[in-house]
Amino acid sequence: MIIARREWRDTLRDWRIVTPILILTLLLPWLMNWTAQLAIDFVQQRDAPIIGQRLIPFLLMIVGFFPISFSLIIALETFVGEKERHSIEPLLAMPITDLELYLGKMVAATALPLIGSILGISVYMAGLYWTIGYLPPLGLLVQIFMLNIISALVMVSGAVVISSQTTSVRAANLLSSFIIIPMALLIQAESLVMFWGNQGSLWIIAVGLVVVMVILVRMGVKTFNREEILGREIDELNPRRTGRLFWRFFADAPGERTRQHSHPKTISWPLRLLQWLGRVYRYDLPFLLRHNRMPAGVVVISLVVAMGLGWAYAARFPLPEGLISLENLSPQNFDSLSNVSFLPSLTTSGIFVHNVEVLLLSGLASVISLGVLAILMLMIPIALVGLLAGEVAWLGYSPVAFVATFVLPHGLFEIPAAIIATAFALRIGASVTAPREGLTVGEGLLAAIADFCKVFVFLVVPLLLIAAFVEANLTPQIVLWAYGG
Repeated sequence: MIIARREWRDTLRDWRIVTPILILTLLLPWLMNWTAQLAIDFVQQRDAPIIGQRLIPFLLMIVGFFPISFSLIIALETFVGEKERHSIEPLLAMPITDLELYLGKMVAATALPLIGSILGISVYMAGLYWTIGYLPPLGLLVQIFMLNIISALVMVSGAVVISSQTTSVRAANLLSSFIIIPMALLIQAESLVMFWGNQGSLWIIAVGLVVVMVILVRMGVKTFNREEILGREIDELNPRRTGRLFWRFFADAPGERTRQHSHPKTISWPLRLLQWLGRVYRYDLPFLLRHNRMPAGVVVISLVVAMGLGWAYAARFPLPEGLISLENLSPQNFDSLSNVSFLPSLTTSGIFVHNVEVLLLSGLASVISLGVLAILMLMIPIALVGLLAGEVAWLGYSPVAFVATFVLPHGLFEIPAAIIATAFALRIGASVTAPREGLTVGEGLLAAIADFCKVFVFLVVPLLLIAAFVEANLTPQIVLWAYGG
């Protein structure tokens, strides 16, 4: 609280921060109230009052969100701003823990914008009541207040991480786009939920934001280092050093370096390459798989949940009888699948390239989503399998026979490859929040990417190639043998 009170005094003395918050708090609710009144009059003239009713809660959320956006500006200067003002040395010398210092900065950056948000919502609600006599339901009001508070905490926690890892306010402001863009997309998603009228989904969004906030706070505390903040003078991008470091992580054996043996220079490079490949398959891959059992377990549990969700939706939305007929299947049915635009061609190369692209994309998405998108991208096709299995069960077919013929032949190779690739993609996202001991955040991220590439090239790609061959040549024959006429 000493840190927070110090920050509040500095913030309240800065008119460039206080004045916009006051203007947004007092002017924006009046503007939104006028907009809501115009919208209701417009839709009532066209017998569509439900649109106006759904618009008012959305405007209420916008009124509360705009003052909160200033918390991002305040939080971006928490550490790097102190460094530019040459006031960070006494702050870091205080006899408090890193967690106390970090949370004090978070509380200070969040409190004033939240007060402005609450005042703005109150002014807007008062205007609605006096003009059109509308008051939102208590449950919706609680949801909007919670979403605004949690959104502010997520933005602040992410901004504090950026501020502690950069050396200038300009660099911090540039990196803030990684916070602004996801939050803008989230606002759009929340608006769709409100217009759709599915208020229960807002609780799911709130829970997800709480999880993200906890991850970001943990990431900030883990990566916070007082000595590095004082010693870091300039942000340097050195592609050559980054490339050398990545190659070292990729080429060297993981774990204990003592297991590596230097080879005499008289040995030719083809023999050294064979020895290195032998070590990769004999030691590196088993070591990496053993030490990534937890993310693999998380992926497996997620796939089981996705399968169950697909089955549940099939029971909830069954297809009409006779819509799908598995009897008398012919090769022409499989040929028609190649004409579907979003499906790969039913050839070994087409399936293989498609699967490689999807799993590489999941690895890339894992960097910017802390591993969440990698799991979601794999859950979608598994949920679709569960949905189809549930639908064929509803139509009177055996779901076990359906999965055993349509999925299992190539799935024996494809599903393990996808689980392994997604587990290592998840580890990439986790490396940002929990760097490896003795490594910086950037070095830990490079090490995780190198492990992903090594496993992908030497294990996942061969499995995907076998799976693509089986799916293109053997699976259709098995399906025709089981269901064909």
